[in-house]
Amino acid sequence: MDGKAHVTREIDGGLEVLSISLPAVVTTDLRLNEPRYVTLPNIMKAKKKQLDTFKPEDLGVDVAPRIKTLKVAEPAKRSAGIKVPDVATLVDKLKNVAKVI
Repeated sequence: MDGKAHVTREIDGGLEVLSISLPAVVTTDLRLNEPRYVTLPNIMKAKKKQLDTFKPEDLGVDVAPRIKTLKVAEPAKRSAGIKVPDVATLVDKLKNVAKVI
């Protein structure tokens, strides 16, 4: 419509109608539409429909792998933890053995 789009958006007070020039970016939320649920007769009709199967070559698509695996290695095993009898021993091991503090 004249290079413009009319958009209705929900605000706290109700609905607000905006007119924006095209091209434009419009986002939506989860209340865009109501889902349709399939009925039993439509399920039965779908079972009878023919399913067309295509090969990639029929569509002119190259499916050759483009990623080359150079090496796969298992991560190093973690060493078992140790239990310390008190906080003083813990602090000592952190300072002198692990050297993290």
